[in-house]
Amino acid sequence: MGKAQLILGSSSPRRRDLLSNLGLTYTTCKPDTEELPRPGEQPLAYAQRNAAEKAAWVVSHHVDQGLFQAGFLVISADTIVVLDADILEKPRDGAHAAAMLGRLSGRSHTVISGVTLTLHPGVIGHSDPVCLTKTFAVQTKVFIKPLSPREIAAYIRTGEPLDKAGGYGAQGIGSYMVERIEGSYSNVVGLPVAEVAKELESTFGYPLWDDI
Repeated sequence: MGKAQLILGSSSPRRRDLLSNLGLTYTTCKPDTEELPRPGEQPLAYAQRNAAEKAAWVVSHHVDQGLFQAGFLVISADTIVVLDADILEKPRDGAHAAAMLGRLSGRSHTVISGVTLTLHPGVIGHSDPVCLTKTFAVQTKVFIKPLSPREIAAYIRTGEPLDKAGGYGAQGIGSYMVERIEGSYSNVVGLPVAEVAKELESTFGYPLWDDI
């Protein structure tokens, strides 16, 4: 296939940075979807469903608005932190962040990113175009050092935890508390770059490295 227009279905600056590191040219679109686990829904399925719904929203938005006549390829993702089968979303406030960090202290947890890539062939000559879609998930195990109440309080005062799933940012100030990881680092940041690059080339035939 020729070069489809890439769209990152996210407003996350961290995902933008990770995708930009591949030398890709893309636009961004923030999906307007609800992120709420269904009763009995497992974390892996939840992350993948969120990613798929975000991609579907972006596709629908661009088609409805007539923003693209030619083909476009959407990349969307949802990253969650899981501890004891509980999904730790972004904390509601400082007290909630402190509770999360207290639970993570001295233990390991899992970061899961659900990712969906959807290729829309364009609308010219396609009354009902069929999208090629691939959804997958990547898991990384993260080990957090023991945290004292004093350092948890100091970290919360930086404001960083309030915008991060699980209440910490491995790529920011919170890097000091990460003892080690098992798996993809970029997955912890918000987008498993190696796996995304592989799918772009193998599943979608996107000539990724021509842009570098």
